[in-house]
Amino acid sequence: MSAPRRNIIWFRRDLRIGDHPALLAAIESSDEVIPLFILDKSQIAEAGEKLLAYMGQSLQALDDSLGNKLHIIEGDQVEVLRELIELYKVNEVHISDEYERYGAERDARVEAAGIKLIRTGSPYAVKPGRVLKPSDATPYRVYTPFYRAWLTHGWRAPAKTPSKISAPTPPDKYRAFPDFPMPADVQVIQAGEKAALTRFKSFSKSGLDSYDENRNFAGIDGTSKMSTYLKFGEIHPRTLLANLGESKAHDTFRKEIAWREFYADVLFNNPNTDTEYYAPRFNQMRYDKPGKQFQAWCDGKTGYPFVDAAMRQLVREGWMHNRTRMVVASFLVKDLHLEWQLGERFFAKHLVDYDVASNAHGWQWTAGCGTDASPYYRVFNPIEQGKRFDESGDYIRKYVPELAHLSADEIHEPWLYLDGYSKGYVERIVDHAVERIESLARLQEIKEDKPELPR
Repeated sequence: MSAPRRNIIWFRRDLRIGDHPALLAAIESSDEVIPLFILDKSQIAEAGEKLLAYMGQSLQALDDSLGNKLHIIEGDQVEVLRELIELYKVNEVHISDEYERYGAERDARVEAAGIKLIRTGSPYAVKPGRVLKPSDATPYRVYTPFYRAWLTHGWRAPAKTPSKISAPTPPDKYRAFPDFPMPADVQVIQAGEKAALTRFKSFSKSGLDSYDENRNFAGIDGTSKMSTYLKFGEIHPRTLLANLGESKAHDTFRKEIAWREFYADVLFNNPNTDTEYYAPRFNQMRYDKPGKQFQAWCDGKTGYPFVDAAMRQLVREGWMHNRTRMVVASFLVKDLHLEWQLGERFFAKHLVDYDVASNAHGWQWTAGCGTDASPYYRVFNPIEQGKRFDESGDYIRKYVPELAHLSADEIHEPWLYLDGYSKGYVERIVDHAVERIESLARLQEIKEDKPELPR
């Protein structure tokens, strides 16, 4: 009797079994698959505690869905793959393609060592580099025309979920699940593919049809919370897109998925913009050095309630509402005159949904040096943003208990009221009105006659 044909399915940013073309490709050309996850020391060293703890939970969930057959070990990718290829007489190594600098370089190194990788699918509905201008086949630099072209390009329907996954029982050394404890007093969403599908089903029933109206309000559960599941590939964007209609609410949700794909495309075409300015002239802007004010921003003690609530939510939950992400980013760059990379790194440390492209380019968009024609003039007013998107003050009360005693009329400007500081809330570290003028003056110093187009 001949030995079974075996393929490796190497999981990375795709910790699921449903809508997984690479897994299906591995199954279809084998009798057994070897499900594998390789823990990378260098990535672990750079990742935040919350993200690692969540990843550990997600790997356990993936293992459950594989009948406890996931092979997991820490080591060099080339060495691990070579050992398993020899151990199981593997025919092929299957992967979902990756486009970020680290993932692409890792896969190139594996192939340079003589290990052929069979790529099927990616973490995106439309892979980066595919959507190009019809006029000259160059990448889009602005979101709206990208979105139209992305829609025209379209995407495949979700792949089927395999009814059976045959896999050998891993040796003990390949059951090295990591022990990444969740930091004390931190509560994140439940990990895993089942949790992702359950959350999306609930959101589709109760939140999707009002998404365009409710997604901006920080104090209500009006967003899908899919960003973490997308980051770890516990759900694929095709699954989210599959049954969307043409209503304004559904189109708004579709556009949010497209933003993720746009930023991935921008980073793919400008691979250094995870740390460098997309619009290079902003290198010449006058910035302040980080000090006590930066620490106050990190600690959620700026004296601006909406900003502070958001920063405390980030530290406590590993997640922050998208509206408040923009507000706190604007405050760091426009009110404190600090470079966006400082905030991007702090987010990377704390976000469970940390995605290098979305994080870096979300920051650059708000900072005014990213994919927007004349964005630096956009300065978010932290007081008015709070009044508009947390009108009742419930979001602030949840995260800033020093202000819980104030009414909705008082809570956004506690400095105006006799009782505003009676529970120990901090005074404002800057005057927003003054700093807004200062930020625009600094822009004027580097302004050219014609606005520079992003690369």
